[in-house]
Amino acid sequence: MTGLRTILALNMKEQRRLLRLTQSQLAERVNTSTNYIALIETEKKFPKPEMLERIAVALGIDPPALFAAEIRPLTETETLAKAEKQILGDINNFISNRIKQLGQETLRFPEPNGDTDHKMV
Repeated sequence: MTGLRTILALNMKEQRRLLRLTQSQLAERVNTSTNYIALIETEKKFPKPEMLERIAVALGIDPPALFAAEIRPLTETETLAKAEKQILGDINNFISNRIKQLGQETLRFPEPNGDTDHKMV
């Protein structure tokens, strides 16, 4: 029986080959290092579920397909839905982080007498 690490490594390499992607290009799409992709593909590391999901999206397949004997590419609708979900999540994270930053900043405004010691939070 073939182990999960081996199946994952083989499927990642094969899908990269089909898409004509280098490890570096995949790493960029997934927002990780080329070294980490290489460690996964040589079965030295096993990614967390969130990373598996990002790898699958970058390769245009469903996450379970990373462990399948045959890989089925996502349909256009599935690809768009996954991209939309990821983009909306990124936007939500950006907005949340920006709101936190703004909440920590203080705004200074000049008083009519020129004094700027008053703070508005």
